[in-house]
Amino acid sequence: MKEIYNDKNEITIPFHKSLKENIRSIETIFQDCDDVVKKEFQLNRAEQTIPAYMVYLDGLTNNDMLQDNVITPLQRYRFTEKEDVFQAFFHSEIDMVDLKEETSFSNAVNSVMKGDTILLIDGYDKAIVIASKKLPVRSIQESETEAVMRGPRDSFNESLRVCTALIRRRIKDPKCKIVQDTFGERSKTDYALVYMEDLVPEGLVDRVKDQLAAYETDAIYDSGMLEHFMNKKWYSPFPIIQSTERPDKAASSVLEGRVAIIVDNSPEVLLLPATFNTFFQASDDYYTQWSVATFARILRYIASILAIGLPGFYIAITSFHLEMLPTEMLLAIAEARSNITFPVVLEVLLMELEFELLREAGIRLPGPMGNTIGIVGGLIVGQAAVEAGLVSTIVVIIVALAALASFTIPNESFASAYRLLKFFLIAVSAIWGLYGFVLGMLVLAIHLSGLTSYGVPYMVPAVSTAEGRYESKKDFIMRLPIYLMKKRPVFTKAGQRTRMRRQ
Repeated sequence: MKEIYNDKNEITIPFHKSLKENIRSIETIFQDCDDVVKKEFQLNRAEQTIPAYMVYLDGLTNNDMLQDNVITPLQRYRFTEKEDVFQAFFHSEIDMVDLKEETSFSNAVNSVMKGDTILLIDGYDKAIVIASKKLPVRSIQESETEAVMRGPRDSFNESLRVCTALIRRRIKDPKCKIVQDTFGERSKTDYALVYMEDLVPEGLVDRVKDQLAAYETDAIYDSGMLEHFMNKKWYSPFPIIQSTERPDKAASSVLEGRVAIIVDNSPEVLLLPATFNTFFQASDDYYTQWSVATFARILRYIASILAIGLPGFYIAITSFHLEMLPTEMLLAIAEARSNITFPVVLEVLLMELEFELLREAGIRLPGPMGNTIGIVGGLIVGQAAVEAGLVSTIVVIIVALAALASFTIPNESFASAYRLLKFFLIAVSAIWGLYGFVLGMLVLAIHLSGLTSYGVPYMVPAVSTAEGRYESKKDFIMRLPIYLMKKRPVFTKAGQRTRMRRQ
């Protein structure tokens, strides 16, 4: 094995004209790989036979297609004495469209591991790669994490080619480029960059390629792992790369000059650059009336403030600044806490921990049981905690409202940042009261203002004076009618931002 692989685990041996030498190398490489099928047969040529050898991976290959379109025609055909077997095979004798000639042993082995078939013929130091993939994948289903009331119901699945086809179905323009490569020294996971050649900013695609080429790792299994290699702001809980399962969202982002990254075996596509505003945009915002979409988006922004700040604000007011409350509310809080022995901050933390545990349990348990745990469990445990005198009814309402508000954020990774930073605001509010709460919100605002995503300020269009800021505000908190949004966002290449003209 040392003679076949180099220090980087790459196959270094070449093809030989002797089929026996090639078979010996393949047998060594695929030793103890019982799912690799190796079939030797004879080709008829005049009065003699020519040995041939076929290799494919059982479970990833369409066996019936190989038998009907490759093996059977070859065994029946009789080559003439002067006929070049390899060229005749390659150009006319296989009822297949997708064939290619391969001179690299390493590339041929990689093709086998991806589900293709290689055919070796005695006397030729090269192979024919036959596209014979039949990968086990899910059918196209409706997205569960980005459900909509109106709009397309399809979503990406784990097949790279299906994902690219779903985007191609929506963008029938040859300027939409799909550049494919692999990542992972052992997994050799395929990924594809999708972008509009005339809309993507200069240097963005090269920057993404350079970032990925700078790392060598054994394997990646999901686009989330690839995102870790691309996110230089590792200390920030806020994602600077957006993910989606919806082909319509990915296609619209590509048409805005953004880059979509599709990773094989992952149903989520990465979109970059991303800004604070893009995480509040839902697909059905653009399929409903602008007034309804605007109202829903305003609700999301208000809910985001409640999700991150409501528990901390309640602690600050009730622990340090009771004089700010109206008398009736103060009496109601005092009555609710009359039998509670814990401080307010422990009450809130206890209920927050309970809701986080219920949320995690609901995710891990099977679908119907998980929904039951999330709803019934919250009611039962919350009511039991109130009756036991551990928490007050007001704290249950505060924590439940914050949890409910976090579910209105369309992107799960972005909502997770709010769930985490909520505990930061609880801590500073418990220490310094309302001053700590304001200081914590100020720290978050400064942090967000300092973030960038591939050269684009994270808080566009709220705090940036970049070109196109006014046009970007048409799709900010308010979503104006589509016929008024004549310019593309600031992601787009300068000089290419006009997307609509009135005839």
